[in-house]
Amino acid sequence: MMADHGELCDVKEATYCMNGGTCYKVSSVDSLLCVCSENYKGSRCEHFQLFSSSPNAKEAGLIAAVVVVALLILVVMAVVIYYVRKMLKARKQSQQNNHQEYWRVKPRV
Repeated sequence: MMADHGELCDVKEATYCMNGGTCYKVSSVDSLLCVCSENYKGSRCEHFQLFSSSPNAKEAGLIAAVVVVALLILVVMAVVIYYVRKMLKARKQSQQNNHQEYWRVKPRV
């Protein structure tokens, strides 16, 4: 008997674990336990776990979060620049219109 997992399942119960997982019978709780092969997880090894190129999953998540925040900042900056330029253009046009009215001679009535 293995101390960590219990006894190996018999032939009839061996199909309990999926995707090449090893089935163990835990007598103390009267249940079956699966030890999954690489890249699989879940109580019966039913979920495929994608391989991550980063040795630390938290590091990969942090990098993704930084990229998303940087893109959001760039979008906000682009919108602000667009509206500031639009406002300056409107102000310049307004000043030109006021300047033209100042020098124009109004007709007598």
